[in-house]
Amino acid sequence: MKKTILVAALALLAFDMSAKKKTEPKEEGFVFTTVKENPITSIKNQNRSSTCWSFSSLGFLESELLRLGKGTYDLSEMFVVHHTMVDRAVNYVRYHGDAPFSPGGSFYDIMYCMKNYGLVPQEAMPGIMYGDSLPVHNELDAVAGAYVKAIGKGNFSKLTPVWKNGISAIYDTYLGKCPEKFTYMGTEYTPKSFAASLGINPDDYVSLTSYTHHPFYTQFAIEIQDNWRNGLSYNLPIDELMAVMDNAIRTGYTFAWGSDVSEQGFTRDGIAVMPDAARGAELTGSDMARWTGMTATDKRKELTSRPLPEVEVTQEMRQVAFDNWETTDDHGMVIYGIAKDQTGKEYFMVKNSWGLSGKYKGIWYASKAFVAYKTMNILVHKDAVPAEIKAKLGIK
Repeated sequence: MKKTILVAALALLAFDMSAKKKTEPKEEGFVFTTVKENPITSIKNQNRSSTCWSFSSLGFLESELLRLGKGTYDLSEMFVVHHTMVDRAVNYVRYHGDAPFSPGGSFYDIMYCMKNYGLVPQEAMPGIMYGDSLPVHNELDAVAGAYVKAIGKGNFSKLTPVWKNGISAIYDTYLGKCPEKFTYMGTEYTPKSFAASLGINPDDYVSLTSYTHHPFYTQFAIEIQDNWRNGLSYNLPIDELMAVMDNAIRTGYTFAWGSDVSEQGFTRDGIAVMPDAARGAELTGSDMARWTGMTATDKRKELTSRPLPEVEVTQEMRQVAFDNWETTDDHGMVIYGIAKDQTGKEYFMVKNSWGLSGKYKGIWYASKAFVAYKTMNILVHKDAVPAEIKAKLGIK
C-alpha cells in the first residue's frame, strides 16, 4: 500500500514538473555573463547637477588607485567643480562673454585641476552647503550664470579687481570653500600634497578620439563647448580606438568614457545598444502591421528589450553624426569590464553616476556597436594602449 502511494506521489510530482516546464515562459531579455571585470569604487549619484565629467573622471582615478594597490579612496567631486567653474568664469569674462559658460566640463579639467590645484578626499570637502544630501545645482547654476553674464556682457570701461571674489563667493556659498589644509587618516595635507601622495602622474594619461575632420595619428582639441580649455586628444581610426578599449579592459585597466546618451538605444534601465530599427518587423517577430502601428516609445522598448542584430558602425557614420549634431557631448562614465549576452555578443560594463538606478543598480551594459558609434573620447593610462598604436601616435 505504502509503495503504491509512493509511486502515485512520484508520478504526480513528475506530471507537475512537466506542466511547469510547458507553462513557465522562457527567460527573455538580456542575460549577461562577465568576461573580465576590473575593480571600481562605489556608485555615486550626481543627482540634479551637470557634473558627470567630475564624477566620471574621479571615479576613473579611484579605479586607478585600486589598480595601483593604493587602496580605496573617495575623492571630492565638488573641489574640482569649484576650481573649474571659477576658471571657466574668468575665461568667459576674458572673452567679453563670447565663450561658453555652463556647468559642464571635460576629462581634461580634472587633470588640469590635479596639476594646478591638487585634489582632496570627499570628507575634506563634501560640497553641499544647502541642506540636501545629494547635489542640487539648479539655483547655483542660475546664480553663477547670471553673475558672469552681468560682468562679461556689461557695458563697462574697465573691470574692478574684485569681480573674481564675487564668483568665488557664489561657489563658496553653495559648495563650501576649497580647503587650504586638512587632516586625512591622521596626516595633514594641502590639496597639492594630497594629490602628490596618491602617486598618480597626470602626464601618464591620454585622451583618444576618432574623427575624420582631422588627420589620424595627430592631436586636436575636440570642438565641443565643454572642452573650453582646449584639451588635446589623439585621433585614431575607430577600429584602433576600439582595440585600445578592449586591450585596456583585458589587461586590467579602466577608462573614463565620454558618450552621447540621447540615442534611442541608451535606455534608463541599464542597456545601451544600436538596434537595426530598419528591420523592425523581422527583428521583433511581429508582422508589419503591428510594427508600423506601434508608437515611437513602444518601438524603442521593443528594440531594446533583448539581444537583436545591430547597425554595423562605420567611420563615416560617426563623422556624419558628429557633424550634424546627432552625436553630442552628453555624459561621462567609467568603463571597467566586458560581458557577453546569451548569444555571445560582447558589451562593455559601464559605471554610471546616477545612483543605484536601473535594473543593474547603477551599471550599464553598452554594446560594442553603441560604443563605436557614440564615443566622443576616452581618458586612459598610456600603458593601456597597445604598443603598435602607441608607436603610431608617438607616445613614449
